[in-house]
Amino acid sequence: MTGSSFQPINIFEYEQLAKEHLSGMALDYYNSGAGDEVTLQDNRAAFERVKLRPRMLVDVSVINLTTSVLGQPLQLPLLLAPMAFQCLAHLDGEVATAQAAASAGVGMILSTLATKSMEEVAAVGHNDALQWFQLYIHKDRGLTRALVERASAAGYKALCLTVDAPVLGRRERDCRNEFALPPGLHPANLVTLSGLDIPHERGESGLLTYFAQQLDQALTWRDLEWVQSLCPLPLVVKGILRGDDAVRAVEYGAKAIVVSNHGGRQLDGALASLDALAEIVAAVDGTEVLLDGGIRRGVDILKALALGAKAVLVGRPILWGLAVNGEVGVSHVISLLHDELNVAMALSGCAKLQDIDSSLVVRA
Repeated sequence: MTGSSFQPINIFEYEQLAKEHLSGMALDYYNSGAGDEVTLQDNRAAFERVKLRPRMLVDVSVINLTTSVLGQPLQLPLLLAPMAFQCLAHLDGEVATAQAAASAGVGMILSTLATKSMEEVAAVGHNDALQWFQLYIHKDRGLTRALVERASAAGYKALCLTVDAPVLGRRERDCRNEFALPPGLHPANLVTLSGLDIPHERGESGLLTYFAQQLDQALTWRDLEWVQSLCPLPLVVKGILRGDDAVRAVEYGAKAIVVSNHGGRQLDGALASLDALAEIVAAVDGTEVLLDGGIRRGVDILKALALGAKAVLVGRPILWGLAVNGEVGVSHVISLLHDELNVAMALSGCAKLQDIDSSLVVRA
């Protein structure tokens, strides 16, 4: 690895090594949760509460990890979660992440608050790469419309609407650090359209101020219809933790649901994403459901799939890989998850993803 002969062999080692490559402000921004960080910690603990019941004497000489989401093929049931400001981790930022995702045949969701433009990121994806654009709806509906139209023109395959952030959760580490982007870094998609930037605030997170000033807190379910009127891309709704909300999302046109508590960064005390998964899968039977939050091992992916997820989103581990070694680091993180899932499936008696079902898991 760059600057070191140490080669991480799991994601937790990447997390430790990333601390040597990130500024204190960037590290706190990436790793922190809201409030007392109870939900942040519970996202991980939830996986420990699920135990496996492996099948024996199954032919696992060939393991097939391929799947599809919204009809698009994936080499692994994995998408890289939308994460803002990736150039804080590495100068190549979202472009490096997109290159690694495309090379590995996994999906990538680009944040509205990316530090590389959606056109730059789309340019490095192959024609068949699964790239979605994550959308925050701004009070300025003209700006929101322009973002959607650009994403469609650039070739993104879906819109991923985040619905769990009408206001920003209070992340105390960011408040203490007075979080702001360093000179030279900007939210690329917003600066080019409207000159919007993350403000510097005394005693406060600039991102919290941005959300309060710019994002639309008056959103309702009917706004999903407006978003879908802007372009023909399928709508994915991210941030659902209740079965009844999942049903309403589908009724208003969502083609997939992402079960997520925003990485424990919004409402502290909200239940772990994994704990919400089974209810939502049952509520929207037939609609694809993805899980976001707490994935650190291939066996975690196995557990999520057994509880009904079609695929998972991974966030912070990608940032750690990016910080340590750019595109190469992201690629290695993805390969670690691939190899661990391969072993977990073999040891559970699952030769293909379709063999994974709820009989494999029990809650402790």
